[in-house]
Amino acid sequence: MIDTHAHLGALDDADEAVARAAEAGVQRILTVGTDPEDCRQALSCAERHDGVFAILGIHPHEAGTATTADVGVLRELHGHPKAVAVGETGLDWFRDYAPCDDQRRLFAAQLELAAELGKPVVIHTRAADDDTLAGLADFAGTVVLHCFSSPHMLPTALERGWYVSFAGNATFPKAVDLRLAATQVPAERILAETDSPYLAPQPVRGQRNEPANVIHTLAALAQARGEEPDDLATQIERNAAACFGL
Repeated sequence: MIDTHAHLGALDDADEAVARAAEAGVQRILTVGTDPEDCRQALSCAERHDGVFAILGIHPHEAGTATTADVGVLRELHGHPKAVAVGETGLDWFRDYAPCDDQRRLFAAQLELAAELGKPVVIHTRAADDDTLAGLADFAGTVVLHCFSSPHMLPTALERGWYVSFAGNATFPKAVDLRLAATQVPAERILAETDSPYLAPQPVRGQRNEPANVIHTLAALAQARGEEPDDLATQIERNAAACFGL
């Protein structure tokens, strides 16, 4: 099994969390950097563990202070062989952490970088579905909708062949719309993640999340889709390998 989106740098016991994930059957983890220094830490973690790879980007919350030089640093860090995708990037109108114009500027710069490098782009969108779709309109590369929570975006995602990644919130009792969305995603486009240390799935809700818990999200997705968890895990592994070049 693979956790396609975790913030290992936000865990004070990242190496131990990687070991616990392996004990739970989660052999590979994609850890996410959200600013240049966090990206360096993500690469350091990837260097320490064979099964850890890095997604490197500048989070929209950091857009107010991110500079052109920071994007240049990001480009350099992507020269590392274990850097597999650009992100997470996108737009967040829910939290007032960065001006909208700065978020749009940073989003466009990272889409340009992903296109230049030929790498997938991992998208964060919250309360900004239409503007996110507009930003992606001319992007021809591989797109991953991280922590999918926007059923409004699903028709476009399916039409354009984007990957749709579900996190622990898809296991919550009231998240019927997310589980319904999961039934509509083609087998070759579905992914699962933890978004650790956030959004712990229902069986461990209220606790700090970590990559081992992706098995709970997998179980909920499999039940919704009427599939065996092991079969879905194999399919998600295959999808992640195709998407991220693992």
